[in-house]
Amino acid sequence: MAKLTHTLCLFLVIFLAVQESSAVDYTVTNRALSTAGGVRFRDQIGAVYARQTLDKATQFIWSVFQQNTPSDRKSVQSVTLFVDDMGGVAYTSNNEIHLSASYVGNYSGDVKTEVTGVLYHEMTHVWQWNGNGQAPGGLIEGVADYVRLKANLGPSHWVKPGQGDKWDHGYDVTARFLDYCNGLKHGFVADLNKLLRNGYSDQFFVQLLGKTVDQLWKDYKAKYGNIS
Repeated sequence: MAKLTHTLCLFLVIFLAVQESSAVDYTVTNRALSTAGGVRFRDQIGAVYARQTLDKATQFIWSVFQQNTPSDRKSVQSVTLFVDDMGGVAYTSNNEIHLSASYVGNYSGDVKTEVTGVLYHEMTHVWQWNGNGQAPGGLIEGVADYVRLKANLGPSHWVKPGQGDKWDHGYDVTARFLDYCNGLKHGFVADLNKLLRNGYSDQFFVQLLGKTVDQLWKDYKAKYGNIS
């Protein structure tokens, strides 16, 4: 009887996990099939893989942010990925991710892995808190690239640890710095994201790590020989 109860409990946990995962609906719409990039997306990446990637990215982001319950997260029911005939790389707005077909078409190398990394970055924007718009843009972009870094999807052209001119430069520079800070206290990025739910202050770094962000940046640079 005890074994049966244990089995039923395990089944219930798995069932609830699956239900929670499927609670977010993902849609992929390729609006650039008249372009080389749109065709490349269709042939080398595909809508099925893209939807799977968006779901896997969500699960990974929840893990990184330690968002273990729905109350910890934004209330998002659906995310749409559009492949558009546009410049740049990608952007996210109102739970819509817009991926540049031009970027896909012109990318030299493993485009599937590159787009996977881009989607992890953009999905982070869907789920992360931004301090009610008060956080530095460089920090927001840095957190998104931090997630991409932890997913082992950072491209080879990213800066090396210690490089960069300021902590909130954004993207790979800030991602490397946040990785350093997380090494000082495991879960730092998750805790920082929690604080960003209601606002932003540089004092968050003092609160979490006991040092100002400027001192932490100096320590970080010194660790890597003040690489420029």
